Amino acid sequence: MIISAGAEKVVRRLRAGGYRAYLVGGCVRDALLGKEPVDWDVATSARPEQVTDCFGDLPVIPTGLKHGTVTVLSEHMPVEVTTFRKDGAYLDNRRPSEVFFVDDLKEDLSRRDFTINALAYAPEEGLIDCFGGAEDLKAGVIRTVGSPDERFGEDDLRILRALRFASTLGFRIDDRLSAGIHGNRNLLTRIAAERIAAELMKLLPGVRIFEILMEYADVFAVFIPEITPATGFDQRNPHHAYDVWEHTAVAISQATEDPIVRLALLFHDLGKPASFLVGEDGVGHFYGHEARGAAIAHHRLRKLRFDKDTVETVTALIKWHDAVIAPNRLLKWLSRLSPERLRLLFAVKRADGLAHTEMFQDARVRETETLERALDRILEEKTCYTLKDLAVNGKDLIDLGVPKGPRIGDILHALLDDVTEGKRPNERGALLSAAARLIDAGPPT
Repeated sequence: MIISAGAEKVVRRLRAGGYRAYLVGGCVRDALLGKEPVDWDVATSARPEQVTDCFGDLPVIPTGLKHGTVTVLSEHMPVEVTTFRKDGAYLDNRRPSEVFFVDDLKEDLSRRDFTINALAYAPEEGLIDCFGGAEDLKAGVIRTVGSPDERFGEDDLRILRALRFASTLGFRIDDRLSAGIHGNRNLLTRIAAERIAAELMKLLPGVRIFEILMEYADVFAVFIPEITPATGFDQRNPHHAYDVWEHTAVAISQATEDPIVRLALLFHDLGKPASFLVGEDGVGHFYGHEARGAAIAHHRLRKLRFDKDTVETVTALIKWHDAVIAPNRLLKWLSRLSPERLRLLFAVKRADGLAHTEMFQDARVRETETLERALDRILEEKTCYTLKDLAVNGKDLIDLGVPKGPRIGDILHALLDDVTEGKRPNERGALLSAAARLIDAGPPT
């Protein structure tokens, strides 16, 4: 098991000082899986003030003294060191109201959420596994330390953490834990919106996201209730091989791992149940579902406190996910969406297509590949698609006699439309002549 030099130094220093010390939690889990841990955590019998005394030559930051935690900067990396403890009551459904320092490692590990996160390691002792976490790691199983109900009662967010670990690690969820997730799902209503959003963005790129979305739709519906009518909704359309929710899950699983793309796909068809109608031929149609889906996403993402750029990007991707985009009209699309958002839109369209019938899949993949190549050419050739790329500007229009004000913007946008639609070249002389004609024609009525 490979340990970072900084983390090993902390463990050895504490042990040399006469204290018990172990690497614990996610860093041990990830190291056993052959992954490089993001964070390093140490549990020790030393009290916070004793930890500080042990590292008088290193920076020690009192990051959580109330809970027995300090952060040691060792070999230029932060290592969180926490005293063995047991927790008091969880009054806010997130953190214990008080903690009690203990001397027993097993008692400290027993308060952790899942067995795979209740592992400890020290170079001199090897792996310490009190709850079968190593076997669960080998078997690919997520299981709580003790009762799921008890663990969820301490921190409701553990419901989504279980789904996140299953999704990202490719593990299955133990039957007892699965029943606890379904049975306790309404506890999620007590969680701060930002915490739900953070877990959602972590679990969406996971390798088992399809299975998680299909098995736990009722859990996600607690904070996105529009999922409920989408579940099992028959689309009655020859282009579709799945119901609305299964189509959504397939599309997400087929998408790139970009969390924004997957977030857009999560909402992209949730407007379908309210838009459904059957034609005279018996085929289902969903006119206007894109706008409905965008509105749902905007409302739910704002409630989940997503940042403004994410909300705007996701709603734009949903609004245009079914739009027909011709390669020769890409300049027009670039004036509406940035190159970055347009690439995200292509990724959404491709994944959406791969969740249709096989005949439709091939056409959608070819379409997005063609659009990607066309976009590459435009960007390489630095073709005009924004106002700043125009060969004329506001000063030129003022020189032509246009007074300062909104009329300048109107004319510049009209010129840009002509350029992006291929009606005239982006050349100064041609644009000035066109501007003069617009000036003579006067403002639109």
